[in-house]
Amino acid sequence: MGPRLWTCFGNKGNRCGAEESNDDMTADVTPEEQSRPGPVMVEMFSSQGCTTSPAAELVLSRLGRGDFQLGMPVVVLAFHVDYWDYMGWKDPYGSSQWTVRQKAYVESLELDTLLTPQVVIQGLAHCLGNDDTALVEAINNAPRYPALNFKATFTKPTEDSLQVSLTGSLRSKVDSNGVDIMVALYENGLVTDCPRGENKGRVLSNDFVVRKLEKLSTEKHISGKKTITGTLNFLLWGGFNSNKCGLAVFVQSPSHQIFGSQSFHLPDDI
Repeated sequence: MGPRLWTCFGNKGNRCGAEESNDDMTADVTPEEQSRPGPVMVEMFSSQGCTTSPAAELVLSRLGRGDFQLGMPVVVLAFHVDYWDYMGWKDPYGSSQWTVRQKAYVESLELDTLLTPQVVIQGLAHCLGNDDTALVEAINNAPRYPALNFKATFTKPTEDSLQVSLTGSLRSKVDSNGVDIMVALYENGLVTDCPRGENKGRVLSNDFVVRKLEKLSTEKHISGKKTITGTLNFLLWGGFNSNKCGLAVFVQSPSHQIFGSQSFHLPDDI
């Protein structure tokens, strides 16, 4: 295909890089607690319209299942972008909102172009999603921060909405630059027959697919022990099944660096 502002990369490419951490938060926990840092957040930008994304999605699913036996927990999210929809297949989970999020990483990581499948680790390092060796290396080298300490309560005010109430602390001090506390609702076990486009005739499997993303709050000048509370209401999609869904909470700086994350399974009885 002709040159464009985005690229669908093949297997085992060598696009890999990292930016230096620009800390806006510092640990506010005991030395013992600091020795048990929290998860590393892994975001994949993918599309059902990209020929090499399905292989990367399988790597992401294995990562989320714990197949790589890493020495730390991970919080995994898949953002399906919409800029491959013109190729003949409109990704049912694609969104311009996720494309905008990826563009923010292109700017903050000083990259030349959008690309799929791309993985961003802690908002600082990136590599190709189907290069599991580079992915594991980037996770092992990622900075880690104290685990978030939130408790979540889930209710369904109506059949098509989910209310999430969160209470907890960041366990890290926040400076004047501030951070956003983001909450993602994701879905596992998605299977799609693809009759058109670059993956025509394939059955595509997707896990950790972000369906909703909302901001809980923006925080500045707070201690890591301050209690933060908030409630979000998510409009649900047709076929919602709580058994297949999870919730991820993460702290994001203005430059999109991730300073902590936490995940929850949704209760079966919602």
